[in-house]
Amino acid sequence: MTTPHIAFLGLGNMGGPMAVNLAKAGYAIHAFDLSSEACAKAAGQPGVTIAASAAAAVDAAEIVISMLPASRHVESLYLGDDGLLTILSHGTLVIDCSTIAPASAFKVSQAAAARGVAMLDAPVSGGTAGAAAGTLTFIVGGEAQVLERARPVLLAMGKNIFHMGSNSAGQVAKLCNNMALGVIMAVTGEALALGVAHGLDAKVLSQMMAVSTGRSWATEVCNPWPGVLENAPASRGYTGGFGNDLMLKDLGLAVEAAMGVGATIPLGELARNLYALNKQAGRGSLDFSSVVKLVSEKV
Repeated sequence: MTTPHIAFLGLGNMGGPMAVNLAKAGYAIHAFDLSSEACAKAAGQPGVTIAASAAAAVDAAEIVISMLPASRHVESLYLGDDGLLTILSHGTLVIDCSTIAPASAFKVSQAAAARGVAMLDAPVSGGTAGAAAGTLTFIVGGEAQVLERARPVLLAMGKNIFHMGSNSAGQVAKLCNNMALGVIMAVTGEALALGVAHGLDAKVLSQMMAVSTGRSWATEVCNPWPGVLENAPASRGYTGGFGNDLMLKDLGLAVEAAMGVGATIPLGELARNLYALNKQAGRGSLDFSSVVKLVSEKV
């Protein structure tokens, strides 16, 4: 069985390592990014060929994978008179790993289906570390038989695959997860700030919470208090990790998704406002755990 030709579009902090892992797994990758710097970085990796344009990258591709910043980028790439759907061959598989609005994912998938192109929305969880290590979790929306076709490719970049339902279901599930993450991080920071204000040691408090009912990813992996976990962004000036601006984007998408179905998410809306305040304080590019700075001057 021949290895399919894969086009990879979007070589940023997530897409770049994902494309490299596909190449390491033996896939021939033709890639493109609007950033010449991102292209140059990927060009040095064995098995990755940089194309002159997105259209050139998908020429003869059996599978197209995209990892882009926002809904408008995905729609611009695939839709319209100059969109890739006008040139992709019947039967091509498109896997969009971007985190975008569910409505946008559904719109693009319907346009793809009308042209005989199979499509999955497959946003990821695991961050840049998971992308580099090939341990991402794929949260998938689309037809089951299409997912089975994509499964070997996804497993070359990750270790977990969850089929959430039809097209756009992957995006809904990703937003649910990230809304919970944003709320939990904010309240974990508040809890630590309260303890420190009463004279408690943040590290000991975190250790207690990590084996108690307050346990979470925020206490064990990405603790927001500096010095508690050596490898957490908080211990390196909140650099790296998952940016506050990205969390703010995802919470905004969650609020939009809730409005679309009449759901009530008061904590999600409050969390969005907190991360917006953190951005206004000049910390938009820092890790989202820097939201703790809103409630304590000791970090």
